[in-house]
Amino acid sequence: MKSNTNHLVIMAGGIGSRFWPMSTPERPKQFIDVIGCGRTMIQLTADCFKGVCPPEHIWVVTSKSFASLVREQLPEIPKEHILLEPCMRNTAPCIAYVAWKIAMRHPEANLVVTPADHVVMDTVEFQRVIKSTLSFTKDSRTLLTLGMKPNRPETGYGYIEADMDAASPINKEVFKVRAFREKPSLERAVSYIAQPNFFWNAGIFVWNVQTIENAMRLQQPEIAEIMDNAALSFYSPIEQMVIDELFPQCPNISIDYAIMEKAKDMFVVPASFGWSDLGTWGSLHERSEKDADNNATIGNNIKLIESSNCMVHTQENKKVVIQGLNGYIVAEKDNTLLICQLSEEQRIKEFSKGI
Repeated sequence: MKSNTNHLVIMAGGIGSRFWPMSTPERPKQFIDVIGCGRTMIQLTADCFKGVCPPEHIWVVTSKSFASLVREQLPEIPKEHILLEPCMRNTAPCIAYVAWKIAMRHPEANLVVTPADHVVMDTVEFQRVIKSTLSFTKDSRTLLTLGMKPNRPETGYGYIEADMDAASPINKEVFKVRAFREKPSLERAVSYIAQPNFFWNAGIFVWNVQTIENAMRLQQPEIAEIMDNAALSFYSPIEQMVIDELFPQCPNISIDYAIMEKAKDMFVVPASFGWSDLGTWGSLHERSEKDADNNATIGNNIKLIESSNCMVHTQENKKVVIQGLNGYIVAEKDNTLLICQLSEEQRIKEFSKGI
């Protein structure tokens, strides 16, 4: 496999509303050091692919308002590889835009498409899986996604049901997808994880650029036509102006609904490399180191007394003392403080309105 055919696409247009007040519309979570390691989420994502594809083959699709943040945090990637969406249209138009652009100059490119705000703990195993899947999609021209082996009955993720009797003859780690399952109830999630062929849908995709373009033409001809028209301006001074005009005409649809759930030959690779989408304060608590009372803290001046099961995230220059809380989020940024029950974290977007 020639390494120069590998390209990484990072989707970085989300606003991370469930991580308020740390994540704001001006600086959402992908541009923040969420886990307190000195690197932002988008930087950690790019770090995971070192050795898999070169910096000049990294692409970022994001909002126009985040262009300067991407350039500041990923200065090693070419400026022309930062594609700017004039509005949010979900993942299918996002992926179509970057696929059409890459195909114009790299028609044999193999793509990994990943969100900017996921965390991988075991990068060695992650890279092994990614290299294996890139080799598979290069030779087989199939659509492939990664399925995370679940360790709890999670209701916040979609699931992939695999046909474990239908392994690919080319790669024994690759299995046919039997069905995609929506985010389940707790009862259904419990039944899913009791079965060895159900996996979390991580939203990480691997395919050849021609494969996804062909699938888009077949399943989403409206998006394909818009991209064909937009492509006439690619790599020219008027590209952004044309994208600003045409991109909003795309339907607001996810890649799962647009392509994955309709494809006849969809494959999944079950994987386990310490993955988390860090979509909520609860998932950050799950992933973080905890004390004897199951408290997770990020910040240097935090003291918890008679408290348990809490997630505390503060700026380092603030001294914080908490007494008597059980199962709470305490998060502070600039002049905003959130104190919220962990069990109510799905309502944070509602709580933050008008603040």
